[in-house]
Amino acid sequence: MEIHDDVRDAVNDLFENATPNISETLGIEFTKLSRDEVVATMPVDGRTHQPFGILHGGASVVLAETVCSVGGYLNVDRHTQAAVGLEINANHVRPVRSGIVIGTAKPIHRGASTQLWEIRITTETGKLVCISRCTLAVIKRK
Repeated sequence: MEIHDDVRDAVNDLFENATPNISETLGIEFTKLSRDEVVATMPVDGRTHQPFGILHGGASVVLAETVCSVGGYLNVDRHTQAAVGLEINANHVRPVRSGIVIGTAKPIHRGASTQLWEIRITTETGKLVCISRCTLAVIKRK
């Protein structure tokens, strides 16, 4: 996993304190973590298929919100703030039956109260599977 030095402490805190979650269930694995880009892979298999044997749109949305939420976390003061999903949309472009998909989140806007991220989900060969946009609210940590 590629972790940029300026986020190493935040990444360690995140993964050391994480409780069991949907990312583990779906097999999501991070490959790059930085303030400007978060990348993760997800298998396309029985865990992520819909009844017709193709990648479930909901699984794509889980991958999209996961990578952008981690990106949001890396862009706030983790001791006093949190970044939480406010809105997400997704356009599913092509079906995938097997292999892995790659979710790449990049920030469009990083403000004091909201962040906006674009997430592109592609096949291993770079074909677009889903394009998503997610708005995060920056809130005070409780």
